Amino acid sequence: MSVDQLSSVRTPETFTPILKKLINSPREFGVEDSYNAFHHLLSPASTTPEQISSFLTALHLTGVDKKSEIISTAADVLHFHSVKPTIDGAEDFLVDIVGTGGDGWNTFNVSTTAAIVAAGAGARHGNKAQTSKSGSADLLKALGCPLVLLSPIKTLAATPENPYVSRVLTEPLPRIPFQFLLAPDYHPALSLVGPIRKILPFRTIFNILGPLVNPAKPKGMIVGVAAPWLGPVFAQALKSGGVQRAIVVCGKEQLDELSCAGETDAWRLDESGEITHFTLHPNMFGLPTHPLSKVSGGDADENASIFKRILDPATRGDTIHEDLIPILDFILINAGALLVVANIAKDWKEGATLARQSIMNGKAWDALIQFREAGNNAIQSK
Repeated sequence: MSVDQLSSVRTPETFTPILKKLINSPREFGVEDSYNAFHHLLSPASTTPEQISSFLTALHLTGVDKKSEIISTAADVLHFHSVKPTIDGAEDFLVDIVGTGGDGWNTFNVSTTAAIVAAGAGARHGNKAQTSKSGSADLLKALGCPLVLLSPIKTLAATPENPYVSRVLTEPLPRIPFQFLLAPDYHPALSLVGPIRKILPFRTIFNILGPLVNPAKPKGMIVGVAAPWLGPVFAQALKSGGVQRAIVVCGKEQLDELSCAGETDAWRLDESGEITHFTLHPNMFGLPTHPLSKVSGGDADENASIFKRILDPATRGDTIHEDLIPILDFILINAGALLVVANIAKDWKEGATLARQSIMNGKAWDALIQFREAGNNAIQSK
Protein backbone atom coordinates (compact mmCIF):
# COMPACT_ATOMS: atom_id res chain seq x y z
CA MET A 1 0.00 0.00 0.00
CA SER A 2 1.15 3.55 -0.71
CA VAL A 3 2.03 6.15 1.91
CA ASP A 4 -1.07 8.09 0.89
CA GLN A 5 -3.26 5.10 1.65
CA LEU A 6 -1.48 4.51 4.97
CA SER A 7 -1.88 8.19 5.85
CA SER A 8 -5.64 8.23 5.43
CA VAL A 9 -7.46 9.02 8.66
CA ARG A 10 -9.31 6.02 10.07
CA THR A 11 -12.38 6.56 12.19
CA PRO A 12 -15.60 4.65 12.97
CA GLU A 13 -17.20 6.68 10.19
CA THR A 14 -14.64 5.54 7.60
CA PHE A 15 -15.07 1.96 8.78
CA THR A 16 -18.83 1.95 8.15
CA PRO A 17 -18.68 1.55 4.32
CA ILE A 18 -16.13 -1.28 4.72
CA LEU A 19 -18.49 -3.11 7.06
CA LYS A 20 -21.44 -2.51 4.73
CA LYS A 21 -19.52 -3.95 1.78
CA LEU A 22 -18.66 -7.10 3.73
CA ILE A 23 -22.29 -7.60 4.73
CA ASN A 24 -23.93 -6.66 1.42
CA SER A 25 -21.33 -7.90 -1.10
CA PRO A 26 -19.08 -10.47 0.59
CA ARG A 27 -17.93 -11.95 -2.73
CA GLU A 28 -16.52 -8.56 -3.72
CA PHE A 29 -14.73 -8.04 -0.40
CA GLY A 30 -11.08 -8.27 -1.41
CA VAL A 31 -7.51 -7.76 -0.24
CA GLU A 32 -7.62 -3.96 -0.15
CA ASP A 33 -10.88 -4.03 1.81
CA SER A 34 -9.33 -6.49 4.24
CA TYR A 35 -6.19 -4.39 4.55
CA ASN A 36 -8.16 -1.27 5.43
CA ALA A 37 -10.53 -3.16 7.72
CA PHE A 38 -7.80 -4.72 9.85
CA HIS A 39 -5.90 -1.44 10.10
CA HIS A 40 -9.11 0.01 11.52
CA LEU A 41 -9.49 -2.84 14.00
CA LEU A 42 -5.92 -2.56 15.22
CA SER A 43 -5.71 1.24 15.44
CA PRO A 44 -6.98 3.03 18.57
CA ALA A 45 -10.30 4.92 18.24
CA SER A 46 -10.77 3.72 14.65
CA THR A 47 -13.77 1.46 15.40
CA THR A 48 -16.40 0.98 18.06
CA PRO A 49 -16.84 -2.29 19.97
CA GLU A 50 -20.14 -2.80 18.15
CA GLN A 51 -18.42 -2.44 14.79
CA ILE A 52 -15.69 -4.90 15.75
CA SER A 53 -18.30 -7.43 16.86
CA SER A 54 -20.33 -6.96 13.68
CA PHE A 55 -17.28 -7.25 11.45
CA LEU A 56 -15.97 -10.45 13.03
CA THR A 57 -19.45 -11.98 12.95
CA ALA A 58 -19.94 -11.04 9.30
CA LEU A 59 -16.51 -12.48 8.39
CA HIS A 60 -17.50 -15.73 10.09
CA LEU A 61 -21.01 -16.04 8.65
CA THR A 62 -20.03 -15.14 5.08
CA GLY A 63 -17.00 -17.44 5.08
CA VAL A 64 -14.73 -14.62 3.95
CA ASP A 65 -12.40 -15.50 6.83
CA LYS A 66 -11.70 -18.84 5.10
CA LYS A 67 -9.97 -17.22 2.11
CA SER A 68 -6.17 -17.48 2.12
CA GLU A 69 -5.72 -13.98 0.74
CA ILE A 70 -7.86 -12.50 3.52
CA ILE A 71 -6.01 -14.49 6.19
CA SER A 72 -2.57 -13.52 4.84
CA THR A 73 -3.61 -9.85 4.56
CA ALA A 74 -4.81 -9.83 8.16
CA ALA A 75 -1.47 -11.38 9.17
CA ASP A 76 0.42 -8.68 7.26
CA VAL A 77 -1.46 -5.95 9.12
CA LEU A 78 -0.81 -7.64 12.46
CA HIS A 79 2.91 -7.72 11.62
CA PHE A 80 2.70 -4.03 10.77
CA HIS A 81 1.33 -3.21 14.23
CA SER A 82 3.62 -5.61 16.12
CA VAL A 83 6.74 -4.89 18.16
CA LYS A 84 9.67 -5.51 15.83
CA PRO A 85 12.53 -7.60 17.24
CA THR A 86 16.04 -7.62 15.88
CA ILE A 87 17.44 -11.12 15.73
CA ASP A 88 21.13 -11.70 16.44
CA GLY A 89 22.00 -14.06 13.62
CA ALA A 90 18.96 -13.17 11.51
CA GLU A 91 20.73 -14.75 8.55
CA ASP A 92 20.15 -18.15 10.20
CA PHE A 93 17.31 -20.27 8.88
CA LEU A 94 14.88 -19.70 11.75
CA VAL A 95 12.13 -22.29 12.15
CA ASP A 96 8.91 -22.51 14.14
CA ILE A 97 6.44 -25.23 15.03
CA VAL A 98 3.02 -24.11 16.19
CA GLY A 99 -0.63 -25.12 16.07
CA THR A 100 -3.76 -23.05 15.63
CA GLY A 101 -5.36 -24.73 18.65
CA GLY A 102 -9.02 -25.56 18.88
CA ASP A 103 -8.71 -29.29 18.22
CA GLY A 104 -10.19 -30.23 21.61
CA TRP A 105 -7.76 -33.08 22.26
CA ASN A 106 -5.78 -31.47 25.10
CA THR A 107 -2.59 -33.36 24.31
CA PHE A 108 0.77 -32.88 26.00
CA ASN A 109 2.68 -29.71 24.96
CA VAL A 110 4.27 -31.47 22.02
CA SER A 111 4.95 -28.43 19.81
CA THR A 112 6.86 -26.57 22.51
CA THR A 113 8.79 -29.68 23.51
CA ALA A 114 9.50 -30.59 19.88
CA ALA A 115 10.79 -27.05 19.29
CA ILE A 116 13.26 -27.38 22.18
CA VAL A 117 14.33 -30.85 21.03
CA ALA A 118 14.88 -29.59 17.46
CA ALA A 119 16.84 -26.63 18.85
CA GLY A 120 19.06 -29.07 20.71
CA ALA A 121 19.63 -30.89 17.42
CA GLY A 122 20.85 -27.74 15.70
CA ALA A 123 17.74 -25.94 14.53
CA ARG A 124 17.46 -22.23 15.38
CA HIS A 125 13.99 -21.79 16.80
CA GLY A 126 11.83 -18.72 17.43
CA ASN A 127 8.42 -19.74 18.75
CA LYS A 128 5.24 -17.88 19.57
CA ALA A 129 2.21 -19.87 20.67
CA GLN A 130 -0.57 -20.19 23.20
CA THR A 131 -2.82 -23.25 23.15
CA SER A 132 -4.49 -26.04 25.16
CA LYS A 133 -5.19 -26.63 28.84
CA SER A 134 -1.53 -25.95 29.57
CA GLY A 135 -0.27 -23.53 26.93
CA SER A 136 3.33 -23.04 25.89
CA ALA A 137 3.74 -20.09 28.26
CA ASP A 138 2.30 -22.10 31.15
CA LEU A 139 4.71 -24.97 30.54
CA LEU A 140 7.76 -22.72 30.27
CA LYS A 141 6.84 -20.84 33.44
CA ALA A 142 6.41 -24.15 35.27
CA LEU A 143 9.92 -25.06 34.09
CA GLY A 144 11.28 -21.93 35.76
CA CYS A 145 11.64 -19.80 32.65
CA PRO A 146 10.81 -16.11 33.18
CA LEU A 147 8.85 -14.88 30.17
CA VAL A 148 10.15 -11.35 30.00
CA LEU A 149 11.09 -9.07 27.17
CA LEU A 150 14.81 -9.60 26.67
CA SER A 151 15.18 -6.04 25.41
CA PRO A 152 13.39 -2.76 26.20
CA ILE A 153 10.86 -1.46 23.70
CA LYS A 154 11.52 1.85 21.96
CA THR A 155 8.54 3.75 20.55
CA LEU A 156 9.06 5.67 17.32
CA ALA A 157 6.68 8.58 16.82
CA ALA A 158 4.48 8.86 13.77
CA THR A 159 5.79 11.00 10.91
CA PRO A 160 4.32 12.08 7.57
CA GLU A 161 6.39 9.35 5.94
CA ASN A 162 5.37 6.74 8.52
CA PRO A 163 1.95 7.75 9.90
CA TYR A 164 1.80 4.99 12.50
CA VAL A 165 3.58 4.72 15.79
CA SER A 166 6.18 1.95 15.55
CA ARG A 167 7.60 -0.13 18.38
CA VAL A 168 10.97 -1.83 18.14
CA LEU A 169 13.29 -3.61 20.55
CA THR A 170 16.35 -1.55 21.38
CA GLU A 171 18.69 -4.56 21.47
CA PRO A 172 18.94 -7.75 19.39
CA LEU A 173 17.54 -10.94 20.86
CA PRO A 174 20.42 -13.19 21.96
CA ARG A 175 21.65 -15.89 19.64
CA ILE A 176 20.47 -18.92 21.60
CA PRO A 177 18.99 -22.14 20.14
CA PHE A 178 15.44 -21.61 21.43
CA GLN A 179 13.36 -18.47 21.80
CA PHE A 180 9.77 -17.95 22.89
CA LEU A 181 8.09 -14.63 22.05
CA LEU A 182 5.03 -14.09 24.21
CA ALA A 183 2.17 -12.87 22.02
CA PRO A 184 0.85 -10.02 24.25
CA ASP A 185 4.36 -8.49 24.42
CA TYR A 186 4.78 -8.39 20.66
CA HIS A 187 1.19 -7.81 19.53
CA PRO A 188 -0.17 -5.07 21.84
CA ALA A 189 -2.71 -4.02 19.20
CA LEU A 190 -4.61 -7.26 19.80
CA SER A 191 -5.75 -5.82 23.12
CA LEU A 192 -8.17 -3.67 21.13
CA VAL A 193 -10.11 -6.70 19.87
CA GLY A 194 -9.47 -9.09 22.77
CA PRO A 195 -12.53 -8.21 24.88
CA ILE A 196 -14.82 -8.57 21.85
CA ARG A 197 -13.37 -11.94 20.86
CA LYS A 198 -14.01 -13.31 24.35
CA ILE A 199 -17.75 -12.62 24.24
CA LEU A 200 -18.41 -13.96 20.74
CA PRO A 201 -19.75 -17.55 20.68
CA PHE A 202 -17.40 -18.73 17.91
CA ARG A 203 -13.72 -18.77 17.02
CA THR A 204 -12.79 -15.73 14.96
CA ILE A 205 -10.12 -15.18 12.35
CA PHE A 206 -7.79 -14.04 15.14
CA ASN A 207 -7.90 -17.54 16.63
CA ILE A 208 -6.13 -18.95 13.60
CA LEU A 209 -3.75 -16.08 12.83
CA GLY A 210 -1.24 -16.99 15.56
CA PRO A 211 0.99 -19.25 13.43
CA LEU A 212 1.26 -16.55 10.76
CA VAL A 213 2.30 -13.63 12.95
CA ASN A 214 5.49 -14.75 14.65
CA PRO A 215 7.42 -11.46 15.00
CA ALA A 216 10.70 -13.29 14.27
CA LYS A 217 9.38 -14.12 10.78
CA PRO A 218 10.82 -17.65 10.56
CA LYS A 219 11.81 -18.97 7.15
CA GLY A 220 10.72 -22.53 7.90
CA MET A 221 7.57 -23.67 9.68
CA ILE A 222 5.44 -26.59 10.71
CA VAL A 223 1.90 -25.41 11.31
CA GLY A 224 -0.77 -27.64 12.80
CA VAL A 225 -4.40 -26.98 11.91
CA ALA A 226 -7.49 -28.52 13.45
CA ALA A 227 -9.55 -28.80 10.25
CA PRO A 228 -8.44 -30.21 6.88
CA TRP A 229 -9.88 -27.30 4.89
CA LEU A 230 -7.32 -25.05 6.57
CA GLY A 231 -4.40 -27.08 5.18
CA PRO A 232 -4.17 -25.65 1.66
CA VAL A 233 -5.40 -22.26 2.89
CA PHE A 234 -2.55 -21.99 5.39
CA ALA A 235 0.03 -23.33 2.95
CA GLN A 236 -0.92 -20.57 0.53
CA ALA A 237 -0.95 -17.95 3.29
CA LEU A 238 2.54 -19.03 4.43
CA LYS A 239 3.75 -18.75 0.86
CA SER A 240 2.27 -15.25 0.55
CA GLY A 241 3.90 -14.30 3.85
CA GLY A 242 7.39 -15.15 2.61
CA VAL A 243 7.97 -18.50 4.35
CA GLN A 244 10.41 -20.55 2.26
CA ARG A 245 9.78 -24.09 3.50
CA ALA A 246 6.78 -25.31 5.46
CA ILE A 247 4.55 -28.27 6.20
CA VAL A 248 0.97 -27.70 7.29
CA VAL A 249 -0.36 -30.74 9.15
CA CYS A 250 -3.72 -32.01 10.34
CA GLY A 251 -3.99 -35.36 12.11
CA LYS A 252 -6.84 -37.53 10.85
CA GLU A 253 -8.48 -37.02 14.25
CA GLN A 254 -8.52 -33.29 13.39
CA LEU A 255 -5.49 -32.86 15.60
CA ASP A 256 -3.35 -29.75 15.09
CA GLU A 257 -0.11 -31.75 15.34
CA LEU A 258 1.48 -34.66 13.52
CA SER A 259 -0.55 -37.53 14.95
CA CYS A 260 1.08 -40.40 16.79
CA ALA A 261 -2.11 -42.43 16.35
CA GLY A 262 -2.03 -42.88 12.58
CA GLU A 263 -2.21 -40.80 9.43
CA THR A 264 -1.68 -37.06 9.19
CA ASP A 265 -2.69 -34.98 6.19
CA ALA A 266 0.17 -32.71 5.16
CA TRP A 267 0.63 -29.85 2.71
CA ARG A 268 4.25 -29.11 1.87
CA LEU A 269 5.53 -25.74 0.63
CA ASP A 270 9.00 -25.93 -0.94
CA GLU A 271 11.47 -23.25 -2.05
CA SER A 272 10.00 -23.16 -5.55
CA GLY A 273 6.64 -22.09 -4.12
CA GLU A 274 4.99 -25.38 -5.08
CA ILE A 275 2.45 -26.82 -2.63
CA THR A 276 1.91 -30.58 -2.56
CA HIS A 277 -0.46 -32.70 -0.50
CA PHE A 278 0.67 -36.02 0.98
CA THR A 279 0.17 -38.25 4.03
CA LEU A 280 2.51 -38.80 6.97
CA HIS A 281 2.46 -41.78 9.35
CA PRO A 282 4.57 -42.66 12.41
CA ASN A 283 6.01 -45.65 10.57
CA MET A 284 7.66 -43.22 8.13
CA PHE A 285 9.69 -42.04 11.14
CA GLY A 286 10.47 -45.62 12.15
CA LEU A 287 8.08 -45.39 15.09
CA PRO A 288 4.96 -47.30 16.23
CA THR A 289 1.52 -45.77 16.64
CA HIS A 290 -0.04 -44.84 19.98
CA PRO A 291 -3.65 -43.83 20.72
CA LEU A 292 -4.12 -40.16 21.58
CA SER A 293 -5.39 -41.22 25.00
CA LYS A 294 -1.77 -42.14 25.81
CA VAL A 295 -0.45 -38.64 25.09
CA SER A 296 -2.96 -36.55 27.02
CA GLY A 297 -1.71 -33.46 28.81
CA GLY A 298 -2.42 -32.22 32.29
CA ASP A 299 -1.95 -28.85 33.93
CA ALA A 300 1.30 -26.93 33.65
CA ASP A 301 2.96 -28.62 36.63
CA GLU A 302 2.03 -32.10 35.41
CA ASN A 303 3.34 -31.37 31.93
CA ALA A 304 6.53 -29.85 33.33
CA SER A 305 7.09 -33.05 35.32
CA ILE A 306 6.66 -35.14 32.16
CA PHE A 307 8.97 -32.79 30.27
CA LYS A 308 11.73 -33.18 32.86
CA ARG A 309 11.30 -36.96 33.06
CA ILE A 310 12.00 -37.09 29.32
CA LEU A 311 14.50 -34.26 28.73
CA ASP A 312 16.31 -33.55 32.00
CA PRO A 313 19.21 -36.02 32.35
CA ALA A 314 19.27 -35.52 36.13
CA THR A 315 15.59 -36.39 36.46
CA ARG A 316 15.44 -39.04 33.73
CA GLY A 317 18.56 -41.04 34.34
CA ASP A 318 19.89 -43.26 31.56
CA THR A 319 16.54 -44.46 30.21
CA ILE A 320 13.06 -43.11 29.65
CA HIS A 321 10.36 -44.88 31.63
CA GLU A 322 8.08 -47.15 29.61
CA ASP A 323 4.94 -45.20 30.50
CA LEU A 324 6.41 -42.15 28.74
CA ILE A 325 7.26 -43.89 25.46
CA PRO A 326 4.02 -42.78 23.70
CA ILE A 327 4.72 -39.11 24.56
CA LEU A 328 8.38 -39.55 23.60
CA ASP A 329 7.40 -40.90 20.18
CA PHE A 330 4.84 -38.11 19.79
CA ILE A 331 7.66 -35.62 20.39
CA LEU A 332 10.03 -37.42 18.03
CA ILE A 333 7.75 -37.34 15.00
CA ASN A 334 7.01 -33.64 15.44
CA ALA A 335 10.60 -32.66 16.19
CA GLY A 336 11.81 -34.94 13.40
CA ALA A 337 9.55 -33.26 10.86
CA LEU A 338 10.79 -29.84 11.98
CA LEU A 339 14.39 -30.97 11.46
CA VAL A 340 13.46 -31.98 7.90
CA VAL A 341 12.00 -28.51 7.30
CA ALA A 342 15.19 -27.00 8.78
CA ASN A 343 17.24 -29.07 6.30
CA ILE A 344 19.14 -30.69 9.16
CA ALA A 345 17.64 -34.14 8.51
CA LYS A 346 17.46 -35.59 5.02
CA ASP A 347 14.31 -37.63 5.71
CA TRP A 348 11.72 -38.43 8.38
CA LYS A 349 13.63 -41.34 9.95
CA GLU A 350 16.82 -39.34 10.26
CA GLY A 351 14.79 -36.50 11.77
CA ALA A 352 13.43 -38.80 14.48
CA THR A 353 16.90 -40.24 15.10
CA LEU A 354 18.46 -36.79 15.51
CA ALA A 355 15.61 -35.74 17.78
CA ARG A 356 16.16 -38.78 19.98
CA GLN A 357 19.89 -38.01 20.16
CA SER A 358 19.12 -34.42 21.17
CA ILE A 359 17.09 -35.73 24.10
CA MET A 360 19.45 -38.47 25.23
CA ASN A 361 22.69 -36.44 24.94
CA GLY A 362 21.21 -33.60 26.96
CA LYS A 363 21.44 -30.94 24.26
CA ALA A 364 17.66 -30.41 24.25
CA TRP A 365 17.77 -29.74 28.00
CA ASP A 366 20.72 -27.38 27.44
CA ALA A 367 18.61 -25.41 24.92
CA LEU A 368 15.95 -24.89 27.59
CA ILE A 369 18.58 -23.88 30.19
CA GLN A 370 20.05 -21.27 27.83
CA PHE A 371 16.59 -19.78 27.30
CA ARG A 372 15.94 -19.75 31.06
CA GLU A 373 19.29 -18.08 31.77
CA ALA A 374 18.64 -15.41 29.13
CA GLY A 375 15.40 -14.54 30.90
CA ASN A 376 17.07 -14.40 34.31
CA ASN A 377 19.88 -12.22 32.93
CA ALA A 378 17.31 -9.83 31.44
CA ILE A 379 15.62 -9.49 34.85
CA GLN A 380 18.92 -8.86 36.63
CA SER A 381 19.96 -6.19 34.13
CA LYS A 382 16.81 -4.12 34.68
